[in-house]
Amino acid sequence: MLLAIDCGNTNTVFSIWDGERFLCTLRTSTEHQRTADQYYVWLSTLLAHHRIPMDIDAMIISTTVPRVVFNLRVLSDRYFNCRPLVVGKPECLLPNPPRVDEGTQVGPDRLVNAAGAFERYGGDIIVVDFGTATTFDVVAEDGAYVGGVIAPGVNLSLQALHEMAAALPHVDVTRPQKVIGTNTVTCMQSGVFWGYIGLVREICERIRSEYDRPMRIISTGGLAPLFAQGDTLYDHFDEFLTIHGLRIIHDYNKALGNP
Repeated sequence: MLLAIDCGNTNTVFSIWDGERFLCTLRTSTEHQRTADQYYVWLSTLLAHHRIPMDIDAMIISTTVPRVVFNLRVLSDRYFNCRPLVVGKPECLLPNPPRVDEGTQVGPDRLVNAAGAFERYGGDIIVVDFGTATTFDVVAEDGAYVGGVIAPGVNLSLQALHEMAAALPHVDVTRPQKVIGTNTVTCMQSGVFWGYIGLVREICERIRSEYDRPMRIISTGGLAPLFAQGDTLYDHFDEFLTIHGLRIIHDYNKALGNP
């Protein structure tokens, strides 16, 4: 069985693939101090709860937090006796290498999103990922990542408002009933919600214009469903797009005999 790990700045997702389907998907906070032993205790306890055997013999990692890689490698070696693939490292090959400026290091999450989107939806795709940052990934006709856009994430914007403006409280992001707020909280919620609706729509329209081809928009990330309510911002929402991309990259390397 394959253990696919998507480690973001805020949360880390573990998914178990048995060769035909994902048996479960587990989420925990990202903490670079967490040891391999702590990962194993947490993972084994939850798998036992789901009655899933610990028959893991392969592991692939995508992370935007480099400091977690060492302990995840130790987890793979110590408890599963396998060498993990780490997306973005030279030994981890991609089905469709990115086409970007020479010397540019593309985030592993963006490479994985491109692989997952191409396998599930084909090429000429914009992937909008609502994470700590809101990213736009452009996937070409042949499945290669060819560039994109990075904007501050929704929660990051709310946190900045709260921390940098003494009079503004911390609020949860939600769709307000009206655009015009009648108190501080609804004013902030309206600004963030409708501001990001406008941001996503405008950036996607400009990408389409510059790319000069019909393109579909695929969204992923925890907040993506909120921004689809009553608004046709994108064509599909795929909660597990990144995890599927990890499986695609693992299968590609396995077929090549790597590692």
